[in-house]
This record gives sequence, C-alpha cells and structure tokens, in this order.
Amino acid sequence: MRRWAAVGAILGECGGRGLVFVTEPPPTVPDPGDAAMSRGGSETNACGRPVVSAASGSYTGRCSSTSGLGGRVEELPRYTLGLLQTPRSAADSTGDLSSGGVRPGSSSGAGLAASSSRVKLPVPGRGVTSSSAVSVHTAASVIVAVVEGRGLARGEVGMASIDLKNPEVILSQFADNTTYAKVITKLKILTPLEIIMPNTACDAGNTKLFGLITEHFKNVTFTTVQRKYFNETKGLEYIEQLCASEFSTIFMEVQSKYYCLAAAAALLKYVEFIQNSVYAPKSLKVRFQGSEKTAMIDSSSAQNLELVTNNRDSRNGHTLFGVLNYTKTPGGSRRLRSNILEPLVDAETINTRLDCVQELLQDEELFFGLQAVISKFLDTEQLLSVLVQIPKQDTVKTAESKITNLIYLKHTLELVEPLKAALRSCNTPLLKAYYSSLEDRRFGIILEKITTVINDDTRYTKGCLSMRTQKCYAVKPNINEFLDIARRTYTEIVDDIAGMITQLAEKYNLPMKTSFSSARGFFIQMNADCSTLPSGQLPSEFTKITKMKNTYSFTSADLIKMNERCQESLREIYHMTYLIVCKLLNEIYEHIHCLYKLSDTVSMLDMLLSFAHVCTVSDYVRPEFTDTLAIKQGWHPILEKIAMEKPVSNNTYLTEGSNFLIITGPNMSGKSTYLKQIALCQIMAQIGSYVPAEYCSFRIAEQIFTRIGMDDDIETNASTFMKEMKEITYIMQNANDKSLIIIDELGRGTSAEEGIGICYAACEYLLNLKAFTLFATHFLELCHIDALYPNVENYHFEVQHVRSSAIKKEKIAYTYTLSKGYTEEKNYGNGFHYDS
Repeated sequence: MRRWAAVGAILGECGGRGLVFVTEPPPTVPDPGDAAMSRGGSETNACGRPVVSAASGSYTGRCSSTSGLGGRVEELPRYTLGLLQTPRSAADSTGDLSSGGVRPGSSSGAGLAASSSRVKLPVPGRGVTSSSAVSVHTAASVIVAVVEGRGLARGEVGMASIDLKNPEVILSQFADNTTYAKVITKLKILTPLEIIMPNTACDAGNTKLFGLITEHFKNVTFTTVQRKYFNETKGLEYIEQLCASEFSTIFMEVQSKYYCLAAAAALLKYVEFIQNSVYAPKSLKVRFQGSEKTAMIDSSSAQNLELVTNNRDSRNGHTLFGVLNYTKTPGGSRRLRSNILEPLVDAETINTRLDCVQELLQDEELFFGLQAVISKFLDTEQLLSVLVQIPKQDTVKTAESKITNLIYLKHTLELVEPLKAALRSCNTPLLKAYYSSLEDRRFGIILEKITTVINDDTRYTKGCLSMRTQKCYAVKPNINEFLDIARRTYTEIVDDIAGMITQLAEKYNLPMKTSFSSARGFFIQMNADCSTLPSGQLPSEFTKITKMKNTYSFTSADLIKMNERCQESLREIYHMTYLIVCKLLNEIYEHIHCLYKLSDTVSMLDMLLSFAHVCTVSDYVRPEFTDTLAIKQGWHPILEKIAMEKPVSNNTYLTEGSNFLIITGPNMSGKSTYLKQIALCQIMAQIGSYVPAEYCSFRIAEQIFTRIGMDDDIETNASTFMKEMKEITYIMQNANDKSLIIIDELGRGTSAEEGIGICYAACEYLLNLKAFTLFATHFLELCHIDALYPNVENYHFEVQHVRSSAIKKEKIAYTYTLSKGYTEEKNYGNGFHYDS
C-alpha cells in the first residue's frame, strides 16, 4: 500500500536536477519593490528549454526560478486561465457600468509593476471565474500597453496588446486628434483586462489621453510602468526573437513604428513578469493592425446600435452579436465579435466570405458535416497560448496543466482529418484554401509523436474525476517502470476508498455511495430522509456534514487520510508523467506553429457556419456592393429576435445625387428603429453576412457614425445638450465622403428655436459631403431645405387616425410604414378630440 514512498526515494537518487515540486501554502501578494529587473544569464527548466526573456533579461524577486525546495514559496501567475476557466466578464471592462473606484495615482516607485488599480486584483494564482451567466466567449483576457509621443509627436499613439488566451501580439500605431477617438474605440473593441501606461503619462494625470482612458474604462485595472521600459530597441529585439518564422514579414512593417515597438517592449516584459513565465523563442504570432483595412465604428455608435451589449441589460442577448452568434467555439465567437465592431472595407474579401456562406446554404452535407466537426474543437487559440509559455518554476499545478494540455492537443489534432474530409467537396476559393492549409504534414508529425507516448484511448472528457483518470493513465505503460508502480498504487488506494465506503454502508445499513469533487476529493453521499436515520442524525464518526434537500454529503477521519495518500500518489504520477511530457514537447515544439493556421481556420469556419445558420432561421438575402445604398423591404434583425416574428419592412434608397434623407413622423412611429436598422444592415453586409431584406445593395462605408437621442449623463456631469453638441462636433470633424451618418432628434436638449438653428447648421455642413446621411427630426421647418439642396429627400412615417364613437376621441394608429414627403401631423403626441 505504500510502494509510492519507495518510488519517491528511488526518484530522489536518479532524477538529476529533475522536477521541483513546491508545496502550496496560502498565496502571498508580492511586494512592489520586488519588481525591479536586472540582466542575467540563462537556465533551464524541467522541459530542458532555456528560461531567458527575449530581451536578454531575467527577473528578480517573485519571478526568479528555483533549483530546489529550500522553503521556497510557489510563485503563481496573476491570471490563471485554464481552458475551461474565465476571468471576469468583458462587460465589466467596457467602462460606463460603474463610477466607483479611486483614480490611479502616480507611480514613482522603482519597480516594473508599481501599480494602482480601480478594481481589486485577484489573488495571484487563483483562477478568476465569471458567473455562470457570463459566457467564456465574452470574458476579458487582453492586456494592452499604450504610449503617446511627446513634444511635436504628441497625438501619435502606439499600442500593443496580447490576449492571455491567444499567443498573438497585435501592434497598432496611428495619429489621433485631441478627442483620441481612435484610441478609445480601439480599446473598447479589445475590452482589456488590464491597461499599462508610462508613469510619466499618469503622474498627476498630466496628459489628456490618460484622463480620457480612465474616464471611459472605470472598471479596468490600470498599471503604471517606468518610461524606460517603453523602449523601441528592446521592442524590436523582442519581436525578432519571439515572432514565429511564418510571420517574419512583420519586421518590414514595424521597424519604423517606434511607438508601437516601445509599447510591445513594455507589454511583453510585464506579461512575463506577472505570469511568472516566458514565451518560447519563435513562438508568437505578431501582427500589425492598421486602421485603413476596417471600418471605424466609434464606441458611442456601437453602444447606440447595441452591437455587442444590450443597453438595458448587459447579459441580454438582444444585440446584433446575439442575432448572429450561432458559433460553436470560443475562437469563432471572438472572431464574430471583432468583425462586428470592425467591419471589412474590401469588397473582394467580403464577397469571398459571401461565396462561402452561399455554398454552405446550397450544400447541406457540407454544412452539417462541418458543423459536426467544428463543435468538437476546444479553444485552440488558448491551447496554443499555454503551449508556447515556459513556466519559470516547475510545480504540481504546472505539471498537471502541461499533461492536461497535451491531452487537449491530441484531441485537437485528431479532428484535423475529419475536418479535411468535411471540406473535401468544397468549391469556393476560401474554403479550398482552408482545406489546403489542413494538408500541412506537421499535423501528422505531431500526432504521430504524441501517439508513441500517449495512450490511444486517452481523450478529453468532461468531469473532474474522469479527466483526472485520463491524466493519470495518459502515458503508455512500460515507458517508465516507476510510473507504472505509482499508478498501480493509486489504483489500489482508490479501490480501498471504495471498499471502505462499502463497509461503512453495510455497517450502518445506510445507502452510502462514493462521490468525488475537485475541492473535497473523495467523499460520501447519501440520499435519505432524516426520519430513516437512527436518532434522526448520522453516526458520530462522520464529519463535515452538509445537506441539500434529502442529500447528505460527509466524510470521515479515515477517508480524509486516504484522500491525502491519494494526493501524494497523484503528485508522484504527475511528476513522472510531466518529465515524459516535457521530453515529448521538446520533440514536437519545432512543428507546433502549424496550430496558428488551424486556429485561424477553425474560427473562420465557425463564423461562416454561424452566418449560414442565421439564414436558416430567417429569410435573409445576399447583399451586393455598388455605389448605391438600396434596400427593398428590409427589417430590423434584433427586433425580429425580440418579437419572434417578422417586423414591418421598409425600403431605403440613397445615391450620390440623393444622399441626404430627412425623416419625420410622430413619436413611436418607428423613426429610431428604422435608422438603426439601416446601420445594422450595413454592418451585417460588410462582415460577410446575409441581410434581412428581399434585396439589398450597399456602398462600402469606411466610417459609421450615430447620434441618437439620450438623457442627461449625471455621472460625467453632462447635460443632454452638452452630449448632443459633443457628438455632432465629433461627427463633423471626422466624417468623410465614404461615411454612413445616422442622426436622430438633434436639438432636443434646448429650445425649439435654438434646436432648429443647430439642426439647420449641421445639415448644411453635412450636405457638402458625399456621405450617406439619414436625419430624423421633429422640426418640420427642416423639411424645406430640399428647396435649396437638390440632394435632399423627405420621407415620413405614416399614421392613421382612428375615430372611436364610444369615447368620442380620435386616436393615432401607427403603421410603421415609410412614405415619400414630410409628415402633415401637427401637435402629435396628444389625442385628437372632436365635438359631437
């Protein structure tokens, strides 16, 4: 029964440096003073890989490696994101949800991570999980570094971001105006978990950029880093050493982008520091993301249109994302969300996607075959992220995690052939390209090497006990005789636990059964009523008793001891399995970059399948791209989901010669819904989705602006009038000839005379652009502007007057139908009485 002790003694003599397992005392929060970084040499961990940061520096303090127990406390990463764990919801990081917290102060400390936070940081190493109502797909896991130029370069902003679930570094650099609209929009899209900035930008809030970011992202953790770590030379060194060879063209794109390189240097240094790991050489995907390849939708417009978040309830799925999201994988969901917030502007790329959706709709075998395979994939991006990180300290959790991820990798690679088989009959160029990417021989090489060590029947399973069993017996027998002995010992202990519980059940004549949870280990459960128990309670030898309805859960002193022995046996198994897994990972590491292609393929196919699925639920049509915005009988996609029936449909027609529509009608006649409908259809078309209409043609919009009526904002001490003026000023400063502009009820925050003047001035300015503009208003005086500008068209929503003889009153009946001309209703909103 205690052969595992002998195994441990033998391993102590034959393991060399071996694997250092550190016990797990209560986690401690590190002293910020430990954050200093110094130059240092390299060392190796149990995987045999050099533990060296790409900037040729090593960390002291909490991040230093250890070569022996020596009372060392296990240093855990700040964010623990298992494949089935999530941090807090992204909805919490978008700002605008809470005004609490203390504004970050200055950072004059000497350390890298001299931080001050708006929210309480999770205890380092503890998994941060959202509630069950929050999807893993929307969880925030992105860390962003932001730096702005100084002096004459002020306004030039560099950004670098990395998703802790996806080993991809995204670099951006652009010139912004004094509103920093591009920066705020970019951050809103990323939904950051944490933002780092130079301490010089944050001291006493001496930059406008810092003030605006903290205003818009009140619930995001802010960390200040010494300016010296924002070093473009070090940033280029990082990219040269960490960027995988498949993406080496990035060097030409960013070698003169000093600010994004500086942000990258600080970001990668900081992430390695807080996560207590380093990225393996040539392991990351690095991408430069310019703003010219996608349409810009500012954060206010995204909120007004309810693209990804419902304005009344952030957990409500009544959003454009909720309408289109039939994805099966987290990667597909993330890609869909990103595309909605940043639609494409290249018609050829959009039509390529539309061709794929059309083929999926026409070929049922292809559609259902792909859907069946895609639904089996796990989070491939996060799996890759875990595989390319090298822990600085080998612990029990590290070992267990590596074993688990190797099982996930095996599961993922076994799906490549079924995915190829499903794509074999495809015809469109994009699907054929994805099929070709799956023919990469490296998938077969990796799987072959894995199957020489890992049991063929090892599978990813749900349930903590089932997955624990898979990890214990993952390695084939006869590879390590000590491992075989340890596993037999573990089996004997588990059998003894089951036998002991059976004896207890017979002893007390109670219906006891063996249960397991990750928190309690093995324990006893029993379904029984209190009246059936002797004296109405359990025997005294049972402890830690909990009851839920008629189900009792409890344990005993002997069972607790058996659980401890089981855990010790598991540690030995994980120890030896980890050494074998590390050796295997070293052999397959040079081929692992093919997973980037697989991740991209799976997420894109998942999104395209989602687009096709939506068309099976509702009658959508394929959009065309011309110089005209023409929609025949289009309807609001979100309203259709809410009402569970097809809403009233309307036509829309805009050309360069008739690019400005003034829309009038009573309150509740459908003006705001109609305006939002046009913008939503435009976005759906530009991401490659079919559109809710009988026919539709769109002009590519490079920017989408909305100004929709709202109330005062007490939180920012802004009146309705002030918000209106800020938003219309922003639109007028940034709109161009390729913009789509939606304006609803401008001027409602002031008197009628001033409101008409403001609306008239805004209309005259926008009429000089070739942008497509839809302008809804209650000021009927604006309708006469068509006499001065031939490109103005007037439309109105019809209403009917219904006379009721019973109450001798005339009521307005809404038809929600758009008609030519302006409304003739006067004093609408009041009932119309008549005399008998």
